[in-house]
Amino acid sequence: MKKFLIGIAMFFTVMMMCVVSAGAEIYGDYEYEVLDGGTVKITDYTGSDYNVEIPSEISGKAVTSIGDYAFSGCSSLVSIAIPDGVTNVGNYAFRWCTSLASITIPDSVTSIGYYAFGECSSLTSITIPDSVTSIGSSIGGFGLYGAFHNCSSL
Repeated sequence: MKKFLIGIAMFFTVMMMCVVSAGAEIYGDYEYEVLDGGTVKITDYTGSDYNVEIPSEISGKAVTSIGDYAFSGCSSLVSIAIPDGVTNVGNYAFRWCTSLASITIPDSVTSIGYYAFGECSSLTSITIPDSVTSIGSSIGGFGLYGAFHNCSSL
């Protein structure tokens, strides 16, 4: 009976993994989804590079968004370059990237999500372009606090 229950549990675990990854496409170390407008949102980064330049195009489609949690927990990441054309950095996109010291945000970015760079304790400076009109706020309403929460070196 115990083996049967373990088998059932494993079956449902595998099924849930299939449902969660349905629709995700792979390009190198990136998982992405094609949005309704024919552009791309990066949904996950599975690599371990120190310095990453996000591609401006994937399969001939423009990358316009960094999704929620896309790079979250990439503790080896030291620098990231977001390509021109990206307009949105999602919630928690770079959370817990504890080695992240340098980030390039292009003028095309208009919104930075809540906790987007939370816990990036090695981040010492960041330039937010004038094009950014929305920075995710915490419950208390402090946008910079929410997006850069616990960035102790900033």
